[in-house]
Amino acid sequence: MIYRLLAINIDGSLLRPNGKLQKGTKEAIDFVREKGVYVTLYTSRNFQSAQKIAKVLKLDSYLVTHSGAYISDSLDAPLIQKRLSEEKTFNLVQVLEHFECNIRICHERFSLGNRRRLASNLIARTVLSNADPVFYPIQFVESLGDTLRDQPVAAPKIDVFFADKKEKAKAMETIREAFEDVSIIECDGERIELVPPGVSKLRGLQQLGRHLGIELGEMVAIGDSIDDLEVIESVGLGVAMGNAPVQLKKAADWITRSNNEHGVTYMIKEHFRKQFPLEFLKGHLRIKKW
Repeated sequence: MIYRLLAINIDGSLLRPNGKLQKGTKEAIDFVREKGVYVTLYTSRNFQSAQKIAKVLKLDSYLVTHSGAYISDSLDAPLIQKRLSEEKTFNLVQVLEHFECNIRICHERFSLGNRRRLASNLIARTVLSNADPVFYPIQFVESLGDTLRDQPVAAPKIDVFFADKKEKAKAMETIREAFEDVSIIECDGERIELVPPGVSKLRGLQQLGRHLGIELGEMVAIGDSIDDLEVIESVGLGVAMGNAPVQLKKAADWITRSNNEHGVTYMIKEHFRKQFPLEFLKGHLRIKKW
């Protein structure tokens, strides 16, 4: 099979546990791009955070961010943007504030969260994260509901971190019953994401592929978490990181090394060294033209 697009998840795949890029990653991405393969990042991170990493890698590609709700190569001209309405965002927050959780509204230009205190490690993940560039404003308020009443926001995504899995399950059941037109993405641990209906990382890659003229079967995707499962199952070559959960590894076509063992670099070099440059193939084989 000839693959024309490589999609790499950021946290747990592209980045090491300390939030740093794996050594040799840029060289590996340059290697596959020289073969004519389109390289993108797909992530639950906000656009500005993903773009910061893309710039380090010298990528000017469209990025699939906010779990597929915001696809763009620049902040001012998105290819695709999906949002929960201002009313829906407000109503969701009103419901969530009855649960023990930290709520974070993830707009492409800023983040707005509540101050509710849970476990210290949860606060660290919610408040201070390598996912947020210094130019991405982060504001925390006593009451999100009161703030949104005065300053409405149409959110591409809402992140929610619960005190425990029991509280998470109760909240998910309540949201499913009260909101038919909201998609819930269940993530590892005590976290969920709330996005507009039909939004997902897989849907985002499909939409990007349609724009580029690339089918899902012509894509390679590398992921590490349970919310990457749908992508890994659906693309032409699904790759699980060595640090991925068992369920993701079982669904994958290829299991590479962990993100502490240069897993992305290893996979790219091992697989794509066998693929001729696409320009060469177009001239020598009867393949689909684009």
